[in-house]
Amino acid sequence: MDERLYSTLLYDFYGGLLTDKQKEMFESYYLNDLSLREIGEPFGITRQAVSDLLKRTKNLLAEYEARLGLVARHKALSASVEALEERLGTLRKSHPDGNWDEVLRNIEEIKEL
Repeated sequence: MDERLYSTLLYDFYGGLLTDKQKEMFESYYLNDLSLREIGEPFGITRQAVSDLLKRTKNLLAEYEARLGLVARHKALSASVEALEERLGTLRKSHPDGNWDEVLRNIEEIKEL
C-alpha cells in the first residue's frame, strides 16, 4: 500500500487521538495537499519544523496501530468480505434458484460497518 494512503488510513482510525495542531498540520499536508511552507506560514514556523511535526505525528499514528491493530483488522475484514462476495458470485452461478438477496444484503451491511 502506498505510504501516503497508509498514513491517511492511520489518520482515519487514530486522528481523534491527536492534538488540534497535529490534526491541522496533518490534514493540511495529506488531505489538502499544501506544501510545508504553506502550512508553516500561518504558524510562523519553518518548513523543517512542519516536517518534523509531521514525522512525529506519523510515528505516533504508527505506534497506535502497533498497539491496537485497528487498520490491520480492518484490512483483514475487508479481504474476508471480498472473499465472501466472490464465493457468493460462484454460488449464484451454480445455484441460480437460491435466495441470495438476503446474503448479499448481509454482506453490504458488513461493508458499511
